[in-house]
Amino acid sequence: MSDARTFDPIEGVRCMWMRGGTSKGGYFLAQDLPADTAVRDAFLLRVMGSPDPRQIDGLGAADPLTAKVAVVKRSERDDADVDYLFLQVFVDQAIVTDAQNCGNILAGVGPFALERGLIDVTGESTDVRIFMENTGQIATANVPTPNGKVSYVGTARIDGVPGFASAIPVTFADTAGSSCGALLPTGNTVDVIDGIDVTLIDNGMPVVVMSAAAMGITGAESREELEANDALRAKLESIRLQAGPLMNLGDVKDKSVPKMTMVSAASNGGALSTRTFIPHRCHASIGVLGAVSVATAAVLPGSPAAAVANVPDGQQKILAVEHPIGEMTVILNMDDSGNVGSAALLRTARKLFDGDVFAHPND
Repeated sequence: MSDARTFDPIEGVRCMWMRGGTSKGGYFLAQDLPADTAVRDAFLLRVMGSPDPRQIDGLGAADPLTAKVAVVKRSERDDADVDYLFLQVFVDQAIVTDAQNCGNILAGVGPFALERGLIDVTGESTDVRIFMENTGQIATANVPTPNGKVSYVGTARIDGVPGFASAIPVTFADTAGSSCGALLPTGNTVDVIDGIDVTLIDNGMPVVVMSAAAMGITGAESREELEANDALRAKLESIRLQAGPLMNLGDVKDKSVPKMTMVSAASNGGALSTRTFIPHRCHASIGVLGAVSVATAAVLPGSPAAAVANVPDGQQKILAVEHPIGEMTVILNMDDSGNVGSAALLRTARKLFDGDVFAHPND
């Protein structure tokens, strides 16, 4: 691992830009960023070009899915190799938040850690144990490392990303209550907010799950159609603001959680179909940990998700969670009590560039 350099946004700060899953953003070593949170956040806003709907003066691409940051360091924990802090940079607001995790950006953390020499390659593939600082959980990413280095070339594909890449399976354990303190923070499978039955759930990502039909849509609409539906967006935001305190998240007006997922019966052979707001824009697909939470809701009898889901029998349940541009397959491993013990997903990642990023003052 190379030595840390003095933080100088004008002279450039070391950064690797990567696609992780269906998101992309900047990956930084913690030692290359300032320890002061306010200084760090101001720098990241300049890097992305926020606040600006076009993010024209930065590397963001005018979408929450492409304005993300991973901060990584060697872990001092016995059960992890590296620590990963996820930061969401808002597009049109001067906000950087660590209030959530991101399972898509997580897919690039293992390759990044190996590229930066934080851990050593162990064979044809290398397991990287990642402590997710945002939520306090461990994920294990299996990274292809033939010939002693990370390979991004392979035959795996995921919906929402063109082409093929090497497979990076990610396994999650003990994610229940990651942000809310419990899988069901209210203790109920179903709560009622504004007359709508909802499941308030957190199995890695705080999500409010509700029936698409109850919200006045079919669940087959495009992202653009839903974003143009002002009445729907107002209803979702009303429910979200009330759900925040119920989920132990406090006032969520300026937070990116909880996510809002409307569910309907699958249309392409999956377990169920989803349309998710994150929270004010409709997700082009669905987040990794959001999919885990929704899939978990689908196995809870009496929930809005269970009412529309096709759930297989057996202790291992393979659930294809459909979204606007395809599906994300979640594998739930049930324990002897019938509860979700662990979840696994297939992701891919790709290094886009490695070098210095500049953030000159704009005043």
